[in-house]
Amino acid sequence: MLSRHLSLPLAALMLASVPMAAMAQAPGGEERSTLTIVGAGQATAAPDIALTTLTVLRSAATAQEATQESSAAVTAVTQAMRDLGIEGRDLQTSGFSISPQYQYDNNQNGQPTRPPEIVGYEVRNSLTVRVRDIAKVGAVLDKAISLGVNQGGDITFTIENPAPLADAARRDAIAKARASAQVMADAADLELGDIVSLVDETNTVAPPRPMMAGAMMRVAAEDASVPVEAGENTVSAQVRVTFEIVPAAQ
Repeated sequence: MLSRHLSLPLAALMLASVPMAAMAQAPGGEERSTLTIVGAGQATAAPDIALTTLTVLRSAATAQEATQESSAAVTAVTQAMRDLGIEGRDLQTSGFSISPQYQYDNNQNGQPTRPPEIVGYEVRNSLTVRVRDIAKVGAVLDKAISLGVNQGGDITFTIENPAPLADAARRDAIAKARASAQVMADAADLELGDIVSLVDETNTVAPPRPMMAGAMMRVAAEDASVPVEAGENTVSAQVRVTFEIVPAAQ
């Protein structure tokens, strides 16, 4: 509810806007008018970490044979990553699966003539690599392809310590909230007073930005490099700020 000290035009302005005017209780028990603004802010920075998952898929007549072929390729890829300067803490086995391959015999009506028969096995072995030197991402992908990685390769760019960026986004949100409140106060011939309430309504920071590299595994191994552009990551924040408002000095 608007204070009785506010004029009718201001009341109409408040009801038509996202910001809200209301009554608040001063420490001494005196009622005071307030204006609440929701401010949204952002901050951007270049990512400093890239995550990619490299998968080796092998097929063979037996599960053991497929596993041996897949494991040998992943072992070679893992060693190559270490040779490129990737630390052990940034190499992690992230998936392993064995799937039987079936042959189905159906008649002209599509009905099976006999139970499906296992004719081989597929083994997928995945290694997730955290690249702390963004400039090495292309070399990592190139080497993986040359050693037989034939699935995966999607890249996610992220920031190791997003806290300073989140703080910058909050400062931006508060500044924008204050600027919006000032515009409304000026239009209504009022002045902004102290901040009565400040609430951080940020639900989540922006997730890591993926670069879909599904076509990466179709690049020929002899190509010079896989082009990689990291761009920037954005963190968003939202705050709800309540200001005291008083009549403008005459």
